[in-house]
Amino acid sequence: MLFSESMKKTNDFLNVYRNGKSYADKNIVIYVWKNEGSRNKLGISCSKKVGNSVVRHRFARLVRESYRLHEDIFNSGLDIVVVARACAKDANFFDIEKSVLSLAGKARIIKNGGDL
Repeated sequence: MLFSESMKKTNDFLNVYRNGKSYADKNIVIYVWKNEGSRNKLGISCSKKVGNSVVRHRFARLVRESYRLHEDIFNSGLDIVVVARACAKDANFFDIEKSVLSLAGKARIIKNGGDL
């Protein structure tokens, strides 16, 4: 990811959960919060309720790849947390990509104003 970095600290996640705005569909929930920096921070959360470690890591890889492919259309200076729902374990790449882009459009964090 050229314009982004990974969110790793628990306090960063908690800050986005408490202060950010959430958008959801059947596969994922996205929390968005503006940070003071010029780079985006992407965090991925997937609980044990979704599946075993293989399923959870697959979900994380799919989200990371779908974000990486469309990274240039996102506004900068955002903290974004993607949380898996139970349906995400059966979703393929195109379902996850569609969810990420549609929720980003709802959140209006895409450069052209949210219209895809």
